[in-house]
Amino acid sequence: MKHTLYQKFNKFYNKDAQNAYFSPGRVNLIGEHIDYNGGLVMPCAITQGSYLLIAPNEDGVFRFRSLNFPEQQEIPLQDQYKKDGDNWFNFPIGIINYFTKDGHQLKGLDMLFYGDIPLGSGLSSSASIEVVTAFALNDIFNSGYSKLDLVKLSKSVENNFIGVNSGIMDQFAVAFGEKNKALVLNCDTLEYQAVDSNLGDYLLAIINTNKPRNLTESKYNERVQECKEALTALQKELNINYLCDIDAETLKKHELLITNAVILKRAKHVIEENDRVKLAAAALANNNLHEFGRLMYASHDSLRDQYEVSGAELDAIAEYGKTDPNVAGSRMTGAGFGGCAIALVKRDAFDDYSSKITKYYTDKIGYAPSVYSSLIGDGVGLLNLLVN
Repeated sequence: MKHTLYQKFNKFYNKDAQNAYFSPGRVNLIGEHIDYNGGLVMPCAITQGSYLLIAPNEDGVFRFRSLNFPEQQEIPLQDQYKKDGDNWFNFPIGIINYFTKDGHQLKGLDMLFYGDIPLGSGLSSSASIEVVTAFALNDIFNSGYSKLDLVKLSKSVENNFIGVNSGIMDQFAVAFGEKNKALVLNCDTLEYQAVDSNLGDYLLAIINTNKPRNLTESKYNERVQECKEALTALQKELNINYLCDIDAETLKKHELLITNAVILKRAKHVIEENDRVKLAAAALANNNLHEFGRLMYASHDSLRDQYEVSGAELDAIAEYGKTDPNVAGSRMTGAGFGGCAIALVKRDAFDDYSSKITKYYTDKIGYAPSVYSSLIGDGVGLLNLLVN
């Protein structure tokens, strides 16, 4: 792949790339829709992600090309940049806009992007593109940002330039990911712990429903607002800043403060899910994959029934997992409304699982999913461009 990218860059720009970078995608093992509620999440970086090859130009322009999209763009250096419809290059343009507004003097660049993350699947292709661009600019122009700074500015671009009210988990995971470790991240304080993820005889299966969803068009922002309503109601008696400042037992004592039944369901999911992350971290630390799998199913059930962000496609994958003795656990991952699910599958049974889930899903949904295995990989970094 690296050799192909190098050749493509040369073909497009008639020169060699001078730098190459990689930022992974991520899956969230457990802890869904609580990153914007001050809770704990457990993401990990995966070995699929976004590649970026770069060379400077003397033309005073930024050129964007991708092997995933036909659209390309060329824009001159300027004081401020604007979002261009729903095009993929809004993500790197947003990063450039941030650097410029923060007072950094940039120069023209020719850029080639390629991603092997399924687009719109919930594996954070957008965060991957944002972070790889931010990391590259910081490296090339010696801008002096720390890795945490890059995470925060990438989130700011996602929220304020792209227009999605997402939390910080995605950018954090793709920046700070470590091979064979899950990150237990406090989304309020940004304190985290890298937990050894010894999956033993199991691997991580990623199942793409092949039902794309666009978060800006989904009910994601609606859920964010519903959580704010729940928090406001609880703050009448509780001194809390986030829903995840309390546990499920505390919520039960004060749930009458939330008079809207739907809002209460949202709060229950968030708070109970935060409790599940703590239990899941302990299960992983003790190599108790049976318990970890049970928590995965409980998480999916709550996302389906209380938070209502699942759907027939994601439900079918979780339902099948409960019938297969080679599956320890399965759940939707990401924001929902389509996208991907994950499953812990015995390594030597992966091909059998892939075949059976494909048939089960196709019979139930009417079209096939994409099933592949992934490893837990490292976060963003510089790639060696030497091609032999």
